[in-house]
Amino acid sequence: MKKRFFVTGIDTDAGKTYVTVGLLEAAKRAGLKSIGLKPIAAGAELIEDCLRNSDALLMQQASSVKIAYEQVNPVVLEEAIAPHIAAMKEGRLVTASRLEGFIKGTLLTPHDFALIEGAGGWRVPLNDREFLSDLAKSLRFPVILVVNMKLGCLNHAILTAEAIVRDGLSLAGWVANTGKEKMPSFEENLASLTSRLSAPLLGVLPWHENPLDSQQAFDDMLSKL
Repeated sequence: MKKRFFVTGIDTDAGKTYVTVGLLEAAKRAGLKSIGLKPIAAGAELIEDCLRNSDALLMQQASSVKIAYEQVNPVVLEEAIAPHIAAMKEGRLVTASRLEGFIKGTLLTPHDFALIEGAGGWRVPLNDREFLSDLAKSLRFPVILVVNMKLGCLNHAILTAEAIVRDGLSLAGWVANTGKEKMPSFEENLASLTSRLSAPLLGVLPWHENPLDSQQAFDDMLSKL
């Protein structure tokens, strides 16, 4: 049975890509056919005359199923700003149905495990009437929530989890991502979230300069999904 998840965060720079890439690498070590997709990305640079987003490139490299960059990241926007504003500046209209079509087309490729990474937080606007969460609602994949453990994370995490459930989706679990500077009263904040979120804590990721040092944590997380 295929396992597919939508990865979101409580805000920008929560660590979505770090978690997505780590889980894809864990899936590769487990011998699974894995695919990571970043359907829309804002913030790119020209590489050999083509716009490329660094997060999408990492996901492409971490996936065991090798697919073209355009399948990993079908909509790439140059400026690192809110996607709907970046698209508007480029004269482009991006819709949830269009992104869904790209994703479903790519997921026809044989695979065991797939991660679809969002952009920013749950309610990031996609255009003047849709949010990126509308894409997640259409896909109906269980959601993995990444929480960057910093001051303010309790409110952001609880509200995001409530929105995911209210949107009719299953919250598969959440990840506590520790920053370089450990937040004050870390354990107490972790306990507060554990008692208030309706989904299991998949793992606590300590800060490592070398991502390879987190391999065991990601292997353990994968086993819980």
